[in-house]
Amino acid sequence: MIIDERLTSYIDSLDRGNTPFLDEIEKYALARQIPVVRKSMQSLLKFLLAVGNPESILEIGTAIGFSALLMSEYGPENSHITTIEKDGNRIALARENFRRAGKEEKITLLEGDAAEILQNLEGPYPMVFMDAAKGQYIHFLPDILRLMSPGSLLVSDNVLQDGDVIQSRFAVTRRNRTIHARMREYLYELKHRPELETVVLPVGDGVALSVMRSCSDLRDNERQSEEPCC
Repeated sequence: MIIDERLTSYIDSLDRGNTPFLDEIEKYALARQIPVVRKSMQSLLKFLLAVGNPESILEIGTAIGFSALLMSEYGPENSHITTIEKDGNRIALARENFRRAGKEEKITLLEGDAAEILQNLEGPYPMVFMDAAKGQYIHFLPDILRLMSPGSLLVSDNVLQDGDVIQSRFAVTRRNRTIHARMREYLYELKHRPELETVVLPVGDGVALSVMRSCSDLRDNERQSEEPCC
């Protein structure tokens, strides 16, 4: 746990909960060790949806469709979600869950490798939810930035790796060192790219919230630069 488990449990206990169908999918996933967003992350997503009212959302990492359904349920009524998944078994379950929820017209599932699919998408997307293989975040970032516009929000889940991200690379197991290095690089990029304003929060397994800044904001903060920001 990144923060005290008792405190997390208390905060989670205050949540009003989800629809019965979402509860059913979550229970199914947890029983089979299929990853779904944690309770605290669910609450944060609901808050961000209420504040931003994004009419178009891009999700990288569908799994069996829980988070896409949650965002569709608690986002604006006219919102549309485009979600990407490459695992065939999970794709079949996600499509069935979308059908059962009556969300087939509101959620578009793209099958295949996100690295290839992202190259062919056209934006902008007011909100992007990154919840895929952690070692690939850094590789997806250039295309994600292309698909954002000023004011767009990038939500990156699971960025603190249960706290391992602060460890020396020699303190993590050998098989996790590549992911560890890539996540540290990803967080550095989010915090140092001039076009983004990013905060990293110890929510769930760590979440980074990054807002695309406007050209006027960049000009105000980088007057010494001779090249235009846009």
